[in-house]
Amino acid sequence: MKTVVSVSLGSSEFDYELATTFMDQPFRLLRLGADGNLERAVALLDSVRGEADAIGLSMIHDHYQVGEEQLEHPDTARLEACVPDKPVTTGAGLRGILQEWAVRHTQAELGHFFDNARVLFLNGQAGYRIARALSEHTDNLFFADPYLDFGVPRLLTSLRQLEAYTSLTAGVIFRPVAVKLIEAVHKTPLYRMGEKLIQGSLHESVRDCHVIVGAIGDLEAFSEKELDGKTLITSRVTDSALDWLRSRKVAMVVDYSPWLEGRPVGVNVMEAMISAALSRTPEQLGTDDFLEVIQTLGIEPRILYPNGYRRVNRFAFVIHPLSQQYLTKTPPLDWIANVSPPTVMNLVEKAVAYAPPFIYSKVSGIRSPTGDEVEGWLITVGGTPKEIMAHGPEFTYSRLLAAARLAKKLGAQIMGLGAFTKVVGDAGITVAKRAPLPITTGNSYSASGALWAAHEAARKIGRVRIGKSGKMAGKAMVVGATGAIGSVCARLLAKAVDEIYLVAPEAAKLLALKESIELETPGASVQVAATTDRDLPDMDMIVTATSGAGKRILDIMNVKPGCVITDVARPLDIPAEDVAKRPDVLVIESGEIRLPGEVRMKDIGLPDGIAYACLAETIVLALDARFENFTLGRNIEWEKVREIYKLGLKHGMALAAVSGVNGVFTEDDFERVRALAAGAEEPVG
Repeated sequence: MKTVVSVSLGSSEFDYELATTFMDQPFRLLRLGADGNLERAVALLDSVRGEADAIGLSMIHDHYQVGEEQLEHPDTARLEACVPDKPVTTGAGLRGILQEWAVRHTQAELGHFFDNARVLFLNGQAGYRIARALSEHTDNLFFADPYLDFGVPRLLTSLRQLEAYTSLTAGVIFRPVAVKLIEAVHKTPLYRMGEKLIQGSLHESVRDCHVIVGAIGDLEAFSEKELDGKTLITSRVTDSALDWLRSRKVAMVVDYSPWLEGRPVGVNVMEAMISAALSRTPEQLGTDDFLEVIQTLGIEPRILYPNGYRRVNRFAFVIHPLSQQYLTKTPPLDWIANVSPPTVMNLVEKAVAYAPPFIYSKVSGIRSPTGDEVEGWLITVGGTPKEIMAHGPEFTYSRLLAAARLAKKLGAQIMGLGAFTKVVGDAGITVAKRAPLPITTGNSYSASGALWAAHEAARKIGRVRIGKSGKMAGKAMVVGATGAIGSVCARLLAKAVDEIYLVAPEAAKLLALKESIELETPGASVQVAATTDRDLPDMDMIVTATSGAGKRILDIMNVKPGCVITDVARPLDIPAEDVAKRPDVLVIESGEIRLPGEVRMKDIGLPDGIAYACLAETIVLALDARFENFTLGRNIEWEKVREIYKLGLKHGMALAAVSGVNGVFTEDDFERVRALAAGAEEPVG
């Protein structure tokens, strides 16, 4: 029987002796803790020297390879020198493979998990192999080495900085005299005076990251406030450690340590066992030796969820002021508006359009029934529709790309375009080509939400009746039918309503759309017109989806009583004063979706927990980890409209309370329209 001894600078409370079989050979494993005392570790090594076939060193500084720099810690070298006639290892060879594999396994298993993640390394030198693997998926790498080595409240922010830092400090930190000096400095009153400030900075760094790489013991100073929703990459996660992580609401743990006999085993122990089984020194072990053991034992990184399945993805969404009035509500412009004439505010409106993007609101609390969560940021660009349209597309492209760079830095994995930012130029295509993360305009869900709300509103006022064709009996009109959202609404309505009327000024496009719909939906009754004048009085349902920006789209006085008008244009096609003229007609603003969970974000002009459909599309894609360019350009695929609708249902999205220009409709509002419409339809005398 071969004996492998693990001497650890950790607590002796976790000592054990274990008999097992490894590589078809009987083994005795013995773990001895030195309780942080180096001299005791030396004594323990001397006591087991005669019986050990190989020795593993645990809870000590490894011999790190960082870039071109090979680091050898004096304490580790001293312990190794105590037993020169025995194979001694820290597990560095096997650890490097398992660390890197943990990243690649998780990324493959969960799909895009580390994309753009903000990753904090509590010891960058120890996690260098992890950092190199993660650098393929994110540039947001942060290293706390200056904090822990010198108490300097500064993070390193790239692999290159870590390598340069290591090269500059290796000759200082890893000299025996320097080690003692640093330890002495850490005990000085001056260091302790600044310790709270330094810890405060580190607490903020932990709070703002998404993934933490480090030992579980390094997290003891952090609370639920900082660790809630975080992912930890670490080793040797025992049941008690998992309980502690559960109490801090850690979302996910990636454990790269091997397991043996139902318990996590230190990588140093496993490498020492391989060394003893093959009768080779650790220096003589090669990659093939490690691969054979990994495959034979079926060693695989563990993905653990301390509080049940929980995955937190991240998104960003671009918003902008819809009019000059919105600017007057935003500090400090609100007080300027109160004391300034209109000419000054016109200048302010022009100036704000050139402002760099900034974070308007953090969004959190969105949780799907699947257990998936998202957090995100609403990023503001300053141009009103007037200013956006007054400049060429490149003006807005440059601001959207600046917003995308900010989103990437924050850790977003996908970004959505809102309001007029999604209709500029080629409707997101150019931005997606240049942006450092996936882009979607949200138009697929906007189209879905439009019809969802229209059907619900028609049902509430009693206008839904199924005809012989199996479709809704009646006539529906799409104004702006050749546009991005309008064309998809037309395609979907053709499948749901007996007769559909398409209105747009582009005659050739109308004819092409009609032909396409008739091919897609055999038997569909499709009529086309350049204006609404001729057919408007006969419509039961109308969808307006133009970019008319203030032009009169239809004469609401010619609409039949009880008609449901869904206005999905932004700005709205039908002004509030027109809506007020027809209390017997229901004019709704479509696209509002109720988000799942307890949503926390600043006011966006909708009730709490409700979002515009274009924002909801970005959130749905993030919940489903669909980090891809989803809806781009002016020709929306109705298959994607259907797909995003189904994904929304999967993740708990629901149609919000139907609302109009004056807010949410109540049951009394629906009843009023229903009664007025019925009265208008009754024959006189």
